[in-house]
Amino acid sequence: MPVGQTRLKLTLGQPALGKFCNLWLPLATSTGIEGTILQMPRCLNLTFAGAVACLIVGCATQSKPTVTSAPRRVPNVRTTAYTHREGGSGVNNALGCRLSGQHVMSAASDWSHFPLGTRFRIADTKEEYIIDDYGNALIGTDTIDLYKPSRLEMKNWGVRHVDIDILEWGSEEQSLKVLAPRCKHRCVRQMVAALEKKKGKTVAQSSSNRPSL
Repeated sequence: MPVGQTRLKLTLGQPALGKFCNLWLPLATSTGIEGTILQMPRCLNLTFAGAVACLIVGCATQSKPTVTSAPRRVPNVRTTAYTHREGGSGVNNALGCRLSGQHVMSAASDWSHFPLGTRFRIADTKEEYIIDDYGNALIGTDTIDLYKPSRLEMKNWGVRHVDIDILEWGSEEQSLKVLAPRCKHRCVRQMVAALEKKKGKTVAQSSSNRPSL
């Protein structure tokens, strides 16, 4: 990179997973910027500044999962376990990314109950998971299927009822975006129908709460 040239790094939140990607915007040298701005009429200076501000604000205000101010405890959640070594299970989650078995680990659910991107911590073990997968057996239930890297860990977990702390609630909108192209599958159609029904209720409730003119 030439001497004097700087780059502006903007961090964009991906709503589905709470992960981040980096957008690098090349800027001219500081002296070049000063010279350009000085030569601009004042109205153009304001327009240029406004455009930059809109870009930054637009990136920062993209749709994100709801971050809870304090973890919300959900008691007695039924959990099971699965591994990529099971018959029919691959190494990738529903988004095509590799299943995570470290730090924040992968988990599957019915996305109309726990939407894509929901991040939670198991109260007893302090393990953190994020919903990035779904499964046929989970549809219509509140069960969360926890990913385990080995068959032994999966068997050791078995079926447990645990308390979980919701750290970040996922996005129903992003869940629908991922599921919509896959509606040929029955389990996906069921999740989409349930999500759209909830969305319809939300719209109806918002309309009924508006004051009449």
